[in-house]
Amino acid sequence: MSGNFWLGYACRVDFADVDLYDQLLSHDDADLQDTAFGVVAMDADHRVVMYNRTEASHAGLSPERVVGRHFFSEVAPCTNNYMVAQRFENEDELDATIDYVFTLKMKPTPVRLRMLTRPGAPRRFLLVQWT
Repeated sequence: MSGNFWLGYACRVDFADVDLYDQLLSHDDADLQDTAFGVVAMDADHRVVMYNRTEASHAGLSPERVVGRHFFSEVAPCTNNYMVAQRFENEDELDATIDYVFTLKMKPTPVRLRMLTRPGAPRRFLLVQWT
């Protein structure tokens, strides 16, 4: 179950869960640090408010360097395009999964991205399943 992570004994978080947005909001940041996939939580202005250890380990960027920065222009400019950033900008409700290739400071690396947001949402999520 490469996309799964058990939070204690009560809750399972899976990259493909239909209600994943609600599950992510229901847990504090500490619970989401060691998921099997990267979790980037952003505010409405796309500033990173949480960057989990899994994502930090794969991307080679520390949470201290990332949190508080604009994700699409300062952290991962390779996602500042119509496939990723523009979707968050244009769509009030978003639950989309795409195959993607990260290119920033690394060799081209295929990943699977899941983009999650809702109208008036306190957080927007970009989830990264590293292949």
